[in-house]
Amino acid sequence: MIGQRSGMGIEETLSIYQIFLRNYTEQGTFNAAVARLDEVRALGFGWVYLTPIHPVGKNARKGTAGSPYAIADYRLVDPELGTLADFRSFAAAVHDRGMKLMIDVVYNHTAPDSALARAHPDWFIRSAGRPGRKCQDWSDVVDFDFASSPALREELIDTLVQWALEGVDGFRCDVASLVPVDFWLEARRRVNDTDPASGNERRATLWLAESVHPEFLLSMRDRGFGAWSEGELHSAFDLTYDYDGWERLERFWTGEASLRAYMDHLAVQRAACPASARKIRYLENHDQRRAADRFGRGDRLRAWTAFYQLLPGCSFAYMGQESAIERRPSLFEKDPVPWSSGDADFRKFFASCFSATQSVKRDSPSFSWTMPAEGVASIRRSGISRNYRFIANLDSRNGKLDLGGEIAGTDVMTGKRVRLAGRTELPRDFLLVEED
Repeated sequence: MIGQRSGMGIEETLSIYQIFLRNYTEQGTFNAAVARLDEVRALGFGWVYLTPIHPVGKNARKGTAGSPYAIADYRLVDPELGTLADFRSFAAAVHDRGMKLMIDVVYNHTAPDSALARAHPDWFIRSAGRPGRKCQDWSDVVDFDFASSPALREELIDTLVQWALEGVDGFRCDVASLVPVDFWLEARRRVNDTDPASGNERRATLWLAESVHPEFLLSMRDRGFGAWSEGELHSAFDLTYDYDGWERLERFWTGEASLRAYMDHLAVQRAACPASARKIRYLENHDQRRAADRFGRGDRLRAWTAFYQLLPGCSFAYMGQESAIERRPSLFEKDPVPWSSGDADFRKFFASCFSATQSVKRDSPSFSWTMPAEGVASIRRSGISRNYRFIANLDSRNGKLDLGGEIAGTDVMTGKRVRLAGRTELPRDFLLVEED
């Protein structure tokens, strides 16, 4: 985004498709991934986001291939993925298709044998006199100490500038909540080339923070570590994750809480963050269970797919989600997406549904909701000239419900006329109507 950060900020139709290169294709390379970019563009996504592209550390490695989040050198490309020239060709291919490129940066920690850990062990928090970590489960990394030296900050920001100059349009910042906000503010100022007098940004670089579950954030604070909230992160970031809401969704999926707890939280998110703030909305990512595994491949998956795409914020999908792939690739092994096991009918549905929901959000930015029954969400999207009504049967329930008024218009997915009033049979999955 070029210009001063104010007003409504990022458009809700911004959309992100995540690729874990090692497991996106059988070859696991930049060059092999280029062949699939037309499919991503055909689905309607505007951004391609790559998990870390850098070499993986060898010491304390998890699994055979190691986590891409245990980085050995921020300035290099992982030779398993290809060369720097291959990366440049991939970036050009993304741009040639009218899309933008985002890469993952991991500035909370590095691999224990990283270039920086070897050259500057004093830049890391200490444990028994050696570089240590805040989360013992993350046994393949060591964590930076941002109070250790101004040179650490300079080095990290310099690597961001390096990749921006290589054609990267945006950064997804891993566990951004555990990195000081003043670092992110300075990084944004430098990378986006902010004019000191006007505050306007000359370079349009997008910033996505992987904000964390509130329970995890509070546990870090309770242990005396810095951890920054959603509102604080949005002083530097355009987008944050929905993990504060995700906790509520998880309790709904396990039957511990009502869907209302999540829907009510949508307003809390808006009120707690600047007006320009946006959430990304997702059903899965590389850390989470596959949506097709959670919901099955039937009506419930379709209902949830349409539902999350219509929520306030920007839609996000993980590679294979569009084909209802049920198995999540390992983060630590060569484990390619089993594309042949995908559901071709669901892929067609996903593409048409995503096109429809993007149009709805573009035409009708105003969002409101009701819950006519537990597990049934009713969303209204309103605009200057077009209004939409959406009913999602998120639990695959049977029976009738009271719509609270008449719905008359055109079914967006089928083009058929719809007129409903009074007690009406629940849709099998969902109903999206452009109202008269």
